[in-house]
Amino acid sequence: MRTTQARTLLLLLSLSVTAAWAQKNAAVQSIEEYRAMLQDGNPSELFEAKGESLWTQKRGPRNASLERCDLGKGAGVVKGAFVELPRYFADTGRVQDLESRLLTCMETLQGLNAAEIAKTRFGAGEQNNVTALATWIAAESKGMKFNLPQGHVQEKTFYEVGKRLFYQRGGPHDFSCASCHGEDDKRIRLQDLPNLSKNPGDGVGFAAWPAYRVSNGQMWGMQQRLNDCYRQQRFPYPGFGSDATIALGVYLGVNSTGSASVAPAIKR
Repeated sequence: MRTTQARTLLLLLSLSVTAAWAQKNAAVQSIEEYRAMLQDGNPSELFEAKGESLWTQKRGPRNASLERCDLGKGAGVVKGAFVELPRYFADTGRVQDLESRLLTCMETLQGLNAAEIAKTRFGAGEQNNVTALATWIAAESKGMKFNLPQGHVQEKTFYEVGKRLFYQRGGPHDFSCASCHGEDDKRIRLQDLPNLSKNPGDGVGFAAWPAYRVSNGQMWGMQQRLNDCYRQQRFPYPGFGSDATIALGVYLGVNSTGSASVAPAIKR
């Protein structure tokens, strides 16, 4: 009798697990179909057009364009630059990501105040222009594979610092980046959480930003994405273009080596 009951319980448990997996797979498929539908009318195209226009527009106190901006592949070269950032730049003596490098060009070429732009809230004023520029530049490398340089000592150092920050726990909830993105098959509600801790990493995580956020109708660059991750962990904002966010970008970017860029993407 006990043997029959045990078999029945095992059968019920097996059916329950099978049903749960089927429900999960159905939910994931529905989300992917929803994303595919949204992608057809991705509003990021509007930001791409604005960014391309801003690149050639003469602006600022010096009435100059950004067409001589060096993003790592030579003055004015855009295609392929996105998938090699962040990287070390000799003229600033710093490792910079796309957005912080754009601030350098806006200051040195156009005479705009990079520090003031960095302090502007996300989605406002010149911050919005930086996001538009980043969206267009990212689009010019869509489909290309990430290959961040690691030849300079600062690039290697930033990778190691980014790795430590990724696993650093703290705040009132004792969270780290790895709490959500350090393992396979993690989810929050219906949202899959890509594992960003290993090579080749995740092409949908790091390789998807800038992205249009349907939930708030805004275009987000990687700087806003990383700052908001800190907010969700109940940490203070590191700040736009901080060494912390750039180091995390190096860590995530190197871990995405070989992943094809899908930016600008669309997110929930």
